[in-house]
Amino acid sequence: METLKGKIALVTGASRGAGRAIAEELGKAGATVYVSGRSAKGNTTNGWPGSVDGTVSQIKEAGGKAIGAVCDHTNDQETKHLIDRIRAEQGRLDILVNNVWGGNERKIESKPFWEQPKGHWDNMFTAGVRAQLMTNYYAIPLLRLNGAGVIIHTTFWDRDKYIGNFYYDLAKNALNRMAYGLSSELKRDGIAVLGLSPGFMRTELVLREFRTDEAHWHEIEELKRSETPYYVGRAAVCLAGDPNILKKSGKVLRAGDLAEEYDFTDIDGRRIPPFEL
Repeated sequence: METLKGKIALVTGASRGAGRAIAEELGKAGATVYVSGRSAKGNTTNGWPGSVDGTVSQIKEAGGKAIGAVCDHTNDQETKHLIDRIRAEQGRLDILVNNVWGGNERKIESKPFWEQPKGHWDNMFTAGVRAQLMTNYYAIPLLRLNGAGVIIHTTFWDRDKYIGNFYYDLAKNALNRMAYGLSSELKRDGIAVLGLSPGFMRTELVLREFRTDEAHWHEIEELKRSETPYYVGRAAVCLAGDPNILKKSGKVLRAGDLAEEYDFTDIDGRRIPPFEL
């Protein structure tokens, strides 16, 4: 069902993982999706699988509309150019999914803060928190033209528990607070702003880390509680299409809880409970 037909969406960091799946699900729901990220076909970040072009192709193969935009969101001018392009081509923006994240550039380990690499700051804050902040900065004036809309920040939240890595915990809570603050400032404009927390996702990089694939992941004990990235993608579609979304504005919501509320499952038919630490 094309519940989002006529809507214009931007999903940042959509070359792979949650961003790619969210973009695909929004496209299946009828939205015209702008797909942004650093990875282009034949020139992907760190040689990782997935690219902007690949995500666009997947959306089009499913019958959706998608437009690719290679964009480094740590570069403010590239981000501004992308929003200006959307303004020129569409005249509006209805859905912004802030998924860009550089936190996986280094391995995230549960070590004390003083034993962690200082590079986590730039990866998680410059290429994560600040990149999402500046995307909001340039996109909000375009969103405000509609008198309605939704901004979703992909994040992590487990009832205020400490995540286990100081930098990761600090960055994700910064995103949660960003959503809360913007929800207050944009309430009069009819724009909902929320955090969306997936569970343990079987992304391309996770499957590679465990040396497995979608056909064999269930053989690995550590992946028993995992979900595909499409689970959070379906959650994003439900939120974007909810006529009462403003009631949720400012909150951090978990994909597993939303599956119960909106009655959806992962692509394998399972309903996975919210991931808890």
